[in-house]
Amino acid sequence: MAGGYDTDDTAGLPDPATLPGGEAADAAWIEVIRKMDEVYADLVRYQVELEHKHAELEEAHGFISGVLAAMSDALVVCDSEGRIERVNPALERLTGRHEAELHAQPFASLCLPAAQPLAGALLREAEADAPVERELLLAGPGGTAVPLAFHATVRRDATGHRLGTVLAGRPVGELRRAYEALHHAHRELQRTQQQLVQSEKMASLGRLVAGVAHELNNPISFVYGNAHVLRRYEDRLRRYLGALHDGVPPAALARLRTELRIDRLLDDLGSLIDGTVEGAERVTDIVQNLRRFSSGGSGEPERYDLAEVVRTAVQWTIKGEATHALTLACELPGPLWVIGQPAQLQQVFTNLVQNALDATEGQPAPHLALRASSSDGWHCIEVTDNGPGIPPASLLRVFDPFFTTKPVGKGTGLGLSISYGLVEAAGGQLSAANGAAGGAVFTVRLPAAG
Repeated sequence: MAGGYDTDDTAGLPDPATLPGGEAADAAWIEVIRKMDEVYADLVRYQVELEHKHAELEEAHGFISGVLAAMSDALVVCDSEGRIERVNPALERLTGRHEAELHAQPFASLCLPAAQPLAGALLREAEADAPVERELLLAGPGGTAVPLAFHATVRRDATGHRLGTVLAGRPVGELRRAYEALHHAHRELQRTQQQLVQSEKMASLGRLVAGVAHELNNPISFVYGNAHVLRRYEDRLRRYLGALHDGVPPAALARLRTELRIDRLLDDLGSLIDGTVEGAERVTDIVQNLRRFSSGGSGEPERYDLAEVVRTAVQWTIKGEATHALTLACELPGPLWVIGQPAQLQQVFTNLVQNALDATEGQPAPHLALRASSSDGWHCIEVTDNGPGIPPASLLRVFDPFFTTKPVGKGTGLGLSISYGLVEAAGGQLSAANGAAGGAVFTVRLPAAG
């Protein structure tokens, strides 16, 4: 079809030249009228389509204009030469200049003279097809400086040909307020996280009180017993020295020396003092470990023996529970030197051991194993129990905050989540799996100190 005419429309009609004179003229006119009707119908159809397209264009234009008017960010559309093609009302308000005045002007003309080289550099950098950001000083009403942070991207047509640049600018003050709000929210999140860690640590410390008391009781009892023996030795020494100073005859003094067993006392005195000092040092170590565990763990990273930290966590946790039937296999050849916060890792292993004890509760022969290994610059410690294991559906969520498989009131769902974060902060990895023979296996991997 060309111009609305079909070259085959006359097929099947009689040739006007073969008809008698009057009939041929009538047939020709009928054919002309029919063709005119077809042309008119095509014109009407084309007009309807044109009006429909025009309505769609008006709607799209109104939508785009509404969006541009609603934008709080300034928008500038430039051609391939950097000349302004379109701006939105926000930029008109910031600069005090209308779009008609800015049309075909260089983008740099929006800026103060000192910032115009930066505007040109922004357009050139945007040609590399990578989003570019730069802060520019626009010339506001009366020559005032209006700082805007511009984001520039290349504009292309449907075939990929570069048409120009689109620049979106936001007032720097607004950006700074947004950054400050984000920074404040980040600080609050960190503070909340620290509070959660400390709360979980205090909850763990409460569960460890019995174990800590048991650890303290042994050396204190030893020191207490030695102190009583030393008190008796003091009385015997006072009697002997008093007799010596009073000038008792040598024979009587010798009998008194034998009676008070002064020689045996002197031989025993050194070991009593050494034992007392050892017990006091053991108490000091326990108190230091306790203070380290209960502290915020926010000091400078230090080099420490991971095996010793794990042993302390195991001793406190195991002795704090009624675990008479528990069999413990603790294979921690040391030292395992790492760098970080020992208090944080002690909390991690306290949580892991406590979870293992909870998992083996009710088992006929509860068993807990801790094994350490080192390879390729990493120390690895596995905590294995013979409990029911972790349901497969929970393996992917076991480190999620507030997720727990324990009964209500038994766990907060924060222990493993916080432990995961502490190990990750130390540059390590914490993973969970089910053992081949049953039970759960938690593995902590930490980089070894150089």
